[in-house]
Amino acid sequence: MYRLGIDFGGTNIAVGLVDSDMKIIEKKSRPTMRGRDVDLMVIDMAEICNELLESNSLTLNDVESIGIASPGTINSMTGEVESYHAMGMVNYPMKAKLAKALGYDNIKLANDANAAAYGEALAGAAKGASEAIMITLGTGVGGGLILGGKIYEGFNFSAAELGHTVIIKDGEPCPCGRKGCWEQYASATGLIRQTKKAMNDNPKSLLWQVCGGDIEKVNGKTVFDARDLGDEVAQSVIDNYFELLALGLTNMVNIFQPQILCIGGGICGQGEALRKPIEDLVMAEQYAKSTPNKTKIVIAELGNDAGIIGAAML
Repeated sequence: MYRLGIDFGGTNIAVGLVDSDMKIIEKKSRPTMRGRDVDLMVIDMAEICNELLESNSLTLNDVESIGIASPGTINSMTGEVESYHAMGMVNYPMKAKLAKALGYDNIKLANDANAAAYGEALAGAAKGASEAIMITLGTGVGGGLILGGKIYEGFNFSAAELGHTVIIKDGEPCPCGRKGCWEQYASATGLIRQTKKAMNDNPKSLLWQVCGGDIEKVNGKTVFDARDLGDEVAQSVIDNYFELLALGLTNMVNIFQPQILCIGGGICGQGEALRKPIEDLVMAEQYAKSTPNKTKIVIAELGNDAGIIGAAML
């Protein structure tokens, strides 16, 4: 039997056909085209599912289940997107809509960060861990918790907003309404902001050279490229960023003591140059220093496939 996993993103709708070994056989995607009726996006989901089945000589009778990973607050019991304000969705019955479009009812729904964490726990860098945390460093800091081998959602399906733990009182304002949230410092967005500030404070830094003299071309990789050229300003930005990232990660370790703490997102393309110093900082600060069993910090392995696999296996 096969499963279908749908990753409903703000940019693309991606669907994967997943086999019994949790491997993606084939995947297809379409642009989400935000701003249009969400019902049309669900029709796209159904059409992509049917395209995948047809191209693999399968029918819905060969499908054990379908899962959807969606941003927002997701009621996994009712299959509704309770709130996803970027799409104007409030109590949107996504499961029911897709079931009607496909003529297929065994559909599950989960938050996208939770689904990605589940995917990594089942088939990726956290495989085999019954207690795992996944942190995604992107526009914000996404979080997913796997406790007892299951996604932890909280009683109101709003758990694991780990990026919205405050690490600096009265710090940078956050869209959530608080100030000093971890994601304002540890996200790729936060790193870009810190890089731009360093550039404005240091007009002779090689950071300017790396981005061709245009500060608007700064991205999450800029500071690492300048560091590799020997720029001390870039190294200072990275050191500060690592400290702020590790501060929040240490909090997560101290609260949950997971077997695996998995870090994903584009910044993780730095590999060991990011993972090792972060691990050193967390291990030096964590509460359980004297225990033989300590949290292992790893880089996510599945990339954008994590959400598809996690959704498929819901």
